[in-house]
Amino acid sequence: MGPQPDMDTAQSNGASVAFIGAGAMGAAMIGGLAGGDDIDRAGMIASDRNEDRLALVRDQFGVRTTLCNREAAREADVVVLAVKPQVLPAVLSELQGGIRQDALTLSIVAGASIGTIASLLEHRAIVRTMPNTPAQVGEGMTVWTATPEVSAEQRAHAGTIVGSLGRQLFVDDERFLDIATAISGTGPAYVFLMMEALIDAAVHLGFSRGDARELVVQTIRGAAIYAEHQPVHPAELRNRVTSPGGTTAEALYQLEKGSFRTIMSKAVVAAFRRSVALGEMSTQS
Repeated sequence: MGPQPDMDTAQSNGASVAFIGAGAMGAAMIGGLAGGDDIDRAGMIASDRNEDRLALVRDQFGVRTTLCNREAAREADVVVLAVKPQVLPAVLSELQGGIRQDALTLSIVAGASIGTIASLLEHRAIVRTMPNTPAQVGEGMTVWTATPEVSAEQRAHAGTIVGSLGRQLFVDDERFLDIATAISGTGPAYVFLMMEALIDAAVHLGFSRGDARELVVQTIRGAAIYAEHQPVHPAELRNRVTSPGGTTAEALYQLEKGSFRTIMSKAVVAAFRRSVALGEMSTQS
């Protein structure tokens, strides 16, 4: 993994950004950028086939909108691909030849490799990213990489854009994005499943479902914030709350007996392998 681009040197105010797709993630990026000072909202435009989505981002964030993808991308310094994976080939075919040669293409499309995008778009300055669901509330974790054709200034623009979703990590090798897919991309689903199980257990023991949800959500949120502020390994944090012969020790014993770590590792490896397979399929298509 390489050093992360210096965001302090980013001069992004003059960059115009076109968002191809105004769904949940596209709108989250537009909202994050519109609320900051790095990129002028007057330089942003969004395109989508859904007029209701366009009306939402236009009314909420004051950006220009269009139903035509080529119109949105024509003069943009940065073209953000924020569409569903299944429609990406058609969108890239439509955009082929419609993006300035000196522009940057930034993709948040899951499973779409740089090779696929470059081939279908006939464009080489590409940033591929792997954001996650919490990005929709500005608390995302985005891992991204760039082709050699992406300039230092364009990297700074990319850093500003993905930074609007939360935290970011730049990597030198695209293969790390498949690993990130299995960890941070799919990770929220692991947490949601654990939340669901904890809520059901609390209800089973007598709490109302509403109270159980509040207990579980705040416990996980608080634990994550606490861990973030402690410069030690999570194992040390676990040891701190585990008294010999206590309730936590008993609960952890049952989790270990049930192969909690092994199951989690298998789940992550399975997600990684599936990500690689989907990427290979997109390259062949």
